[in-house]
Parts: sequence; structure tokens; C-alpha cells
Amino acid sequence: MTDTPDRVDQPETNATPEPEVAPVTAPVTAPPPQGMLPARESRRFSVERGLMRVIATCGIIAIGTALAAILGSADVAAWIIGLAVSALSVVLAALLWSSRQL
Repeated sequence: MTDTPDRVDQPETNATPEPEVAPVTAPVTAPPPQGMLPARESRRFSVERGLMRVIATCGIIAIGTALAAILGSADVAAWIIGLAVSALSVVLAALLWSSRQL
């Protein structure tokens, strides 16, 4: 027995219709991400960048001092205060110095 139909002139009745294909369009390109701060037209001067990093470093020291004062008033052991403040300072300094905006 063969799988070919007996009559060739009649189309198959259980044939599935071909799906409609959407036209091909060019991909839409999104604008480049800008982050939280808008893009600047020009780079900052090196003096301005240095001053901003010094100010941000002073902020890191202030945050560490505040953390030490809070932990000290809660009667936490001195070595834990030192560990917490130094770890916080390292993390914040790493974030500061890896920033491309400052």
C-alpha cells in the first residue's frame, strides 16, 4: 500500500491554512540610557572633578562619624564600631571613585 492518494486532481481536505506573516520592519532603536542625571554637553574641568570628589569624600567621613556616634551611644563594643565604620567607608569610597559623573 502506498500513501499517495488515488486521485491526483482533488486537493487534500484536511490541509491547514498557511498563517499570515507580518511584514518585516526595521527595529526601533531606543535612545541611549542616561541614568538619573541628564547627559552633559561637555566634560567637567579637572579642578571641578577633584573638588567634587573631595566634597563627596567629606560626606563619607561625616556618614562614618554619625554611624560611630550612634553605635557609641548604644554601648556597642569599640572594635565593632571601628569595623562597621571602616567597612562603610570602603564601600562608599568605592562607589564614589568608580562613578563617571564625578
